[in-house]
Amino acid sequence: MTHTSTLQTRLETLLWGQDLDQLPPWQVHAIQIGRLVHAVARDLTQGHLTLYAMSLVYTTLLSLVPLLAVSFSVLKGFGVHNQIEPLLANALEPLGESGVEITQQLIGFVDRMQVGVLGALGVGMLFYTVVSLIQKIEQSFNHVWRVDEVRPFAQRFTQYLSVLTIGPVLFFSAVGVSASLGGNPLLRSVMDYEPVSWLMELVRLLAPYLMISVTFTFIYRFVPNTQVRLVSALIGGLVAGLLWQSVGALFAQFMAGSTQYTAIYSSLAILILLMIWIYLGWLILLVGSSIAFYQQHPELLDSPEREPEPSPRQRERLALMIAMSIARTHLAAEPPQDRRTLAKAVRQPERTIQASLNLLEDAGYVVRTAAEPAGYVLARPPEDIRVLDILERVRHWGEQRMGAAGQPIEPAITAIESRIETALGESLKDLTLRDLTTEA
Repeated sequence: MTHTSTLQTRLETLLWGQDLDQLPPWQVHAIQIGRLVHAVARDLTQGHLTLYAMSLVYTTLLSLVPLLAVSFSVLKGFGVHNQIEPLLANALEPLGESGVEITQQLIGFVDRMQVGVLGALGVGMLFYTVVSLIQKIEQSFNHVWRVDEVRPFAQRFTQYLSVLTIGPVLFFSAVGVSASLGGNPLLRSVMDYEPVSWLMELVRLLAPYLMISVTFTFIYRFVPNTQVRLVSALIGGLVAGLLWQSVGALFAQFMAGSTQYTAIYSSLAILILLMIWIYLGWLILLVGSSIAFYQQHPELLDSPEREPEPSPRQRERLALMIAMSIARTHLAAEPPQDRRTLAKAVRQPERTIQASLNLLEDAGYVVRTAAEPAGYVLARPPEDIRVLDILERVRHWGEQRMGAAGQPIEPAITAIESRIETALGESLKDLTLRDLTTEA
């Protein structure tokens, strides 16, 4: 066993080899934080986050100028378009003088772009490029949040359009309000008092961090195609904002001593360093989203694996819990539960329960409603669904795809399987889903 594997084994034993119920609260919190750090580091080292960050670098370079052009056109109607250049310069500040040069070139491209000359096809391609960037961002966040379903096209179009119009207006309006407060005579007179002056200085120092954290929180809250709690989005935004400020300061120090890159790559050095900074920026954004995800789904930190394979007993348990939850809704005459509500009821991610929902639906126990989002209702009364039938469906799920029917089976193994099925049949007998629901 290598030194790395030994260290990994010891770390997993430390984080998952102890009974949390027997530990003091401070140690439980320390282990939970350690599990969170391990999960994010695992997603980074296994390439899930880094691959998406690299793909977003390419998409960003293609879509940056069209995105600025669309935002400039929208903001110009509200009279706050002049705020784009300071914001872009602030985002590229870690690049030093190169950031100033890139900002001036990008703003020059936007100023020279004449939308009226592009025609209908050109404007359509302009918006398509911008929408493609937002769609790629959504796909990346959906991967972090284990979401397979994408938004419908009509919903996607309206929400993306809102991001391109309302979002920039609100953000730059807030920036304008902050600037106007700084020049307010009444506020400047109050600042003569030392406590107020000290407080305003603290606000001035924390303002960039708080603004970027609020921006990240807004992205984490609304971009993924799932319901994200505000608290989880806020925690992810605060951590990502701190990383952004820290990594930006370190990258600025790196830029100060990167004269050898200019000597080697000449004019390409600016482009290479820009790509590196964009990559780090997207990586920070995805790391913050991952932290928000694990904060909302702490049950996924109970295993060192990213998506642990459930055991046969866990599959049976999950199918029965989902069927019971749907049956309770049926007996209480309540509206159907969708996948998100069911996942919350059984404390599992949506992707994890999808296989059990497919099994129950294929077996004819539940049906999906036509409403959006789709809910799940019983296909027949709960007294007509035997618990034994559900368990047998779970036990035999996937055998046809694995080709198990054609495999030679030893007579002794067949006898054991027969005894297990007989014992289950005698134990459960005619226990129905209604009996199981009323007994719980």
